[in-house]
Amino acid sequence: MRAQIASGKTDPLYLLVGEDEVEKSALAADFADLVDEGLRAFNVERIHAGDMTTGERLAEGVGAIVSAVRTLPMMSPRRVVIVLQADVLLVPKRESEAAARALEELERLIAAPETSTVLVLVAGALDKRSRLYKLLSKQATLVECGVITDVADAERWVRNRVAAAGAQIDAAAARLIAQRAGIDVQRLRGDVDRLLLYAHGQKSINVADVRELVGPAALQDDWAMTNAIEDGRGGEALRQLALLLDAGAAPEKILGQLGWLVRSKFPAGSPSRLADAIEAVFRTDLDLKRSVAAPRVLLERLVVELCGKTGAYAAREMRAWSRDL
Repeated sequence: MRAQIASGKTDPLYLLVGEDEVEKSALAADFADLVDEGLRAFNVERIHAGDMTTGERLAEGVGAIVSAVRTLPMMSPRRVVIVLQADVLLVPKRESEAAARALEELERLIAAPETSTVLVLVAGALDKRSRLYKLLSKQATLVECGVITDVADAERWVRNRVAAAGAQIDAAAARLIAQRAGIDVQRLRGDVDRLLLYAHGQKSINVADVRELVGPAALQDDWAMTNAIEDGRGGEALRQLALLLDAGAAPEKILGQLGWLVRSKFPAGSPSRLADAIEAVFRTDLDLKRSVAAPRVLLERLVVELCGKTGAYAAREMRAWSRDL
């Protein structure tokens, strides 16, 4: 697909599908390169299908997509229309005649795509038995993102990711990362991104670099973070939190674990800090729901607070943690 974009010889219809949201977003953004930068405001359109959950919204959304696709390019050989969260669009609930008509209109568009427009549908997991998916499998260029089935796939993913960043990695180093991270694309991405930052400026990344930075999955202890918090070891607790997040643990699950720690351990072990700890957990839960900041930042703040570090001491702890990273 990237080769087609570089050459300017693209197909009229693409389906980017898979669970790797970062890779899908990056690939979808690459299509803007088909249009000169000064003309993108007129010829590159992004449509979010996530709220097309009712028959009326579906009808309006499909109408907007069809109109965008059928619009002629302005001072450019082609337009680009990117539809995000298209799984909502492609697997809708048929709850009205308006929705049924909208899906029929979408099927007609897919069956006869506009040659002057590149339509990019970005979706998560789709039901391959559905009528629309079967039609797309015939009409669209399918690009699977983040589908890793074995260690060999993971090794190729590592090499491609490093090459895309303009770096080089020894075959043995790529193999070691793949063996330690397995087929978890989130952990692979986190390990490679940290490695690229660590080895910035080097001509090549080798096995020693990997061993220095990427720890074996077997050494990860799900309860090491809570144990470190009980002991008041803020730096170690933060390191264990990073391991959990990099391994793909959901922020909500980690918050639940911290809530259990406060409820179960603090009444006996730290009764004087119980009220503040409960308040900190509830505040973090609310901040996560409101997306006040990145989940990692909110959880790091909570861990520091639960370790009993406040004020200037907490600030020093966070700065020390940042230096270690």
